[in-house]
Amino acid sequence: MMGAVTFAIFVLALSNDPVAASNQARAATHVSFQQLSREADRARDESRNDDAIRLYKSALVKRPDWEQGLWFLGTLLYEKDRYADARDTFRQFMTLRPDAGPGWALLGMSEFQTREYPRALDHLQRAMAVGMGDRQELAQSVFYFAAVLLTRFERYDDSMDMLVRMLSSDPQSSLLTEPAGLAGLRLPLLPAEIPADRRQLVRLAGEAIVASQTQHYEDADTKFRQVVASYPHVPGVHFLYGAYLMQLHPDDGIREMKLELQNSPSHVLARVRLAEQYLAQQQNDEALQLAEEAAKLDPKRASPHMLAGEALQAKGDLAAALREFEISRDDDSMNTRIHWDLMRAYNAAGRTDDARRQKDEIEKLSRSESNGGTPRDDKTSEPKR
Repeated sequence: MMGAVTFAIFVLALSNDPVAASNQARAATHVSFQQLSREADRARDESRNDDAIRLYKSALVKRPDWEQGLWFLGTLLYEKDRYADARDTFRQFMTLRPDAGPGWALLGMSEFQTREYPRALDHLQRAMAVGMGDRQELAQSVFYFAAVLLTRFERYDDSMDMLVRMLSSDPQSSLLTEPAGLAGLRLPLLPAEIPADRRQLVRLAGEAIVASQTQHYEDADTKFRQVVASYPHVPGVHFLYGAYLMQLHPDDGIREMKLELQNSPSHVLARVRLAEQYLAQQQNDEALQLAEEAAKLDPKRASPHMLAGEALQAKGDLAAALREFEISRDDDSMNTRIHWDLMRAYNAAGRTDDARRQKDEIEKLSRSESNGGTPRDDKTSEPKR
């Protein structure tokens, strides 16, 4: 029997009416697309995924802008671990639906699997910005992939923030142990890239961090001590333990930070944490020295300049303090603590207009935070108790 499309072409060839011929050709294409799309949906419903993929591809040849077909084809390809094909399909889908958070999510996850890490992180963050509706499982996957990529790109603080948020909703998640260990030890690796000789260290550190963030403090104490006893000379270990101790046992935290500097003489954040603690204890000379050393080691990091400014203001050198605060603001304009420091310093210097501008910035950042943004105070990524 002659198929519908073949029959329509045959009639078209015999027709002397060009308008009728054009209408018949369009009808044939429409029927063919409808048939293919129905068969593709039926195959997907019946879990005949290979057939569904083939049929969706055929239907999309007829109608390349079929959004639903692109979505289903992309998800099927991703489920079949055909990540490069899924990536290409979702890229096409996103040109049609740039407002679709789940689409950005699966595009980023596909790019993660094809090791296009900068693009993957960009698209995963776009998925979070657009939103994924009530797809909680997909949102957790996006958070996971984004967190491990942030660690790989040495954005440890942001990574740990995301991991802590995930732990608050799923405190039993064992998948977060290694990512937490990597972020806490500040190792720019993906979980799959952990060397064999470091895996036990990373896992033990991750278990300690997870225990502390889920308020299992006795377990956390035991595991942190075990990390330090087993790996006393590994860079980052004493810093991690010191950051954990600093709030409740500051003298012990100071001891661990000093041990970290023995292992890692150029460790910037150990100096930052020590400077912050010395400021709290009104040991302003010691705080200023450490902050200035940290600023020399990492001139573009905002926190050393901020702490140097706080120490200088406490010592009565307001002009020098303002210079440090302004440098720190230029390096990190989203840091609310810096704006508070500047507002107080401007007020002390009688610069009321400048102080008022800082107050406006603080209010703007507070509104952003209430709307789901992430203004920051200056904090390290290690767990606090």
